[in-house]
Amino acid sequence: MPSGHFGKFGGRFVPEMLIPALEELEVAYESSKKDPEFKKEFLDLLKNFCGRPTPLVFAKNLTEKLGGAKIYLKNEGLNHTGAHKITHCIGQGLLAKRMGKKRIIAETGAGQHGLACATVAAKFGMECVVYMGETDIARQRPNVFWMEQLGAKVVPVEYGNKTLKDAVNAALKDWIENVSDSYYLLGSVVGPHPYPTMTRDFQKIVGEEIQNQLKGAEKKLPDYVVACVGGGSNAMGAFNNFLPLKQVRLIGVEAGGRGTKKGDNAVRFKGGSVGVVEGFKSYFLQDEDGQVMNTHSVSAGLDYAGIGPELAFLKEEGRIEFESVTDKEALDAFKTLASFEGIIPALESAHAMAYALKLAPKLSKKEVIVVNLSGRGDKDLFIVAEAFKDKNFYSFLKDFLKNE
Repeated sequence: MPSGHFGKFGGRFVPEMLIPALEELEVAYESSKKDPEFKKEFLDLLKNFCGRPTPLVFAKNLTEKLGGAKIYLKNEGLNHTGAHKITHCIGQGLLAKRMGKKRIIAETGAGQHGLACATVAAKFGMECVVYMGETDIARQRPNVFWMEQLGAKVVPVEYGNKTLKDAVNAALKDWIENVSDSYYLLGSVVGPHPYPTMTRDFQKIVGEEIQNQLKGAEKKLPDYVVACVGGGSNAMGAFNNFLPLKQVRLIGVEAGGRGTKKGDNAVRFKGGSVGVVEGFKSYFLQDEDGQVMNTHSVSAGLDYAGIGPELAFLKEEGRIEFESVTDKEALDAFKTLASFEGIIPALESAHAMAYALKLAPKLSKKEVIVVNLSGRGDKDLFIVAEAFKDKNFYSFLKDFLKNE
């Protein structure tokens, strides 16, 4: 879209001092898209460093149990670092290197984006600073540990709700102060232009792989593609290739949290309104004064108060449908997928899985659902152990600390 607008959404609403940096980035990206060597290096790294293509797994046991549509799982958790995030981080890391930047700035919620940024910075020999809300640091400690082992500095954000939106604000402040030598590696299809378009373009390989892999397995297109939606990077990656194919229904799944009250979920379309936050125009959960409201989700990656501008546009156009599932439904789906298919999903991905488990029995056996499993569940160990009240795990931790 011209100037980064998707209908009335998107745009570039930033302090004037950041405009030159965004224009520099846009020029570098447009140049890179036309450079065969850039594409060659990007695809080579995806294959030989990240592990693409990720497998499309037929969930035979769940399909038989539910008795309806066939379920396929696009297992993005088998990417290096455990999620789809590494894909656009490699792309943006190559751009940063091409632009001569020496330092990577990032924000993270669930920690998967921060981990991917730290990995890419180590690979390319760059300094890395990751901003992360204190709340998210506490519940995603394994990823914090790994980021630090990779050489990144993880900076706790101690104000606001101490989650992703606050980490974004801190990262933007750093970028304003260090724009000459630093590259802001934004983690989703959000933010000012050109980030939503650029991140989507790097991630669209996910949908391309799904189409090719399912063609080999079923000789047809999927009838449904289902993905969880926080900011929306994994969803746009899975959906983009199917946008012109109207026979494929695209369903984004938001975090229904613990209830319908304000602050208890992150359902942007039912509870939110259009506004301008963090450099772009989209739907946000905000009060009457335009202040961003607190949100909740059992998954640290789905509690973002806004949503990518292209997703907002596609929702209003009727091309993408949005649903939500609760914390409990996501946790039940987490356990179901692990016990029936031997795959432990990230809690974000478990939201998409939960919706698919409700959808599949309503469909015919000829239909096919593809669920984009955006990441694996290692990072959610402490959240899940607490949610399932796993006494053995906490007994182990107490004994371990006692012996230290």
